[in-house]
Parts: sequence; structure tokens; C-alpha cells
Amino acid sequence: MKKIIGWVIPIIIMLIWTIGSALDLWNAYIIPSPIRVAQATLRLIESGMLFRHIVVSLNRVFTGFAVAFCLAFPLGIILGMKTKLIQFFNPMLEFIRHVPPLATVPMLILWFGIGETPKIVIIVLASFFPVFLNTLNGVLCCDKKLLEVGESFGFTSGEKFYKIILPATLPYIFVGMRLGLGYSWRALIGAELVAASSGIGYMILDAQQLSRTDVVIVGILAIGILGSVIDFLLLKLTEHLITWKEGDKQRGWS
Repeated sequence: MKKIIGWVIPIIIMLIWTIGSALDLWNAYIIPSPIRVAQATLRLIESGMLFRHIVVSLNRVFTGFAVAFCLAFPLGIILGMKTKLIQFFNPMLEFIRHVPPLATVPMLILWFGIGETPKIVIIVLASFFPVFLNTLNGVLCCDKKLLEVGESFGFTSGEKFYKIILPATLPYIFVGMRLGLGYSWRALIGAELVAASSGIGYMILDAQQLSRTDVVIVGILAIGILGSVIDFLLLKLTEHLITWKEGDKQRGWS
């Protein structure tokens, strides 16, 4: 029943969109009909253009997110276990966290040109803090009694990490990964709108300049569908790997 209820609003929107387009309640240039959007989707699929743009954007997202995770995860673990170090990193990290990644686009283009590097850096900046903050929060929230039990059994620092801290932190880490991937898409599309020659963001901007609002909607739908599928797969992976803390799956910083 919950799954069915979730489709009620999309179905209502589709009905309003279809009926309104059929009755010419709005300008077809501003809001193209579902039929036009479907036809544009088929043309883009048949030409292979949509697939090429999706592959380019996915490659950027996963590359940037992988770099961000490799930086954020160990830093969150280290600062969580060595809390005295937080005071040294906190001012710099707080400053960077409050700077929107897209605000750095002009400087990144000046430094690296309009190649792949600026886009990857923007994704790293966007997805770093969700992973870092959730990982740090998970380590800090680790049950101190379990750590005391580990010490009583003579666990080394490595054993305490792998047997106690990491399992307790996994739910937070996966929440950070889900948030980070969502932020990656937002940052990437913004970067591709500014400086790119391929990708879904570029496809949307190019369609806007050509007054192809149907293609713009196709790009928006593609982003939403891809993001939802990736988030769903990550959620299922979380449920598969974390079976001992059902109540903590969705906990974490946003």
C-alpha cells in the first residue's frame, strides 16, 4: 500500500500535464506535451546521444565521488578517534564547507581549463562533507561501553577499529554516501551548465539555447531517474550489509 501511495502524486501530475496540454491551457513552448517529450526521448535514444551524455555524467559523478570518499572517510575516522586533532582542522573545514562548490567554478577554469579536472574537483567539494561529517559523527557516537569492553579484552587500536568502531559507524557512512551522491549530481549539472561540451547538463543547456524545452525535460527526467536508481541500489546495499542495526540505518548528519 505504501508503494502505491507513493505513485499517487506523480500520476496526478501526469494527468494534469496531459489534460492541460490537450486543452492548450498553457504555452506548448514553455511546457511541451508528454507526447512531445516521449518523442524527443525516443529520438535521443535512437541516435545514441542520450546514452553518451549519461555515460559521461556518470563517469564524472563516480570518479569525483570516489576521490571524495577516499579523502573524507579516513579523515573522519582519524578525527573521530583522535578528537584533539579536530580543533586544528575545524576552522579550515568549516570555511570550505560554507563555500558553495559552484562559486569556485571561475577559479577552477582559470587554473585547470575547461577539461575534466574542474568538474571532478567540484564534485569532490560537493560530496566530501556529507561523507566526512557522517563518518565523524558515527565514530563519535560509538558506544563507549563497547570500547571499554574491548579494552578489557586487550584489543589493540586496530582491533577496536575493525571489530567495534567500523561496524558501529557503517550506518552513518552509508547515509553520508547517499547524501554525497545526491550532492554530486547537483554540483555536476551546475558545472556542466557552465563549462562542458558533453554530459546531461550540457545537453540541457544546448537544448535551452535551441529552444528545445522537450529535450530539457528529458534531461531533467534522466537526472531524476538516474539519481533515484543509484540511491535505491545504495539503500539496498545498506540493508544487505547492515542487518544488526535496523533502527540506525537512516541516522546521520545531512
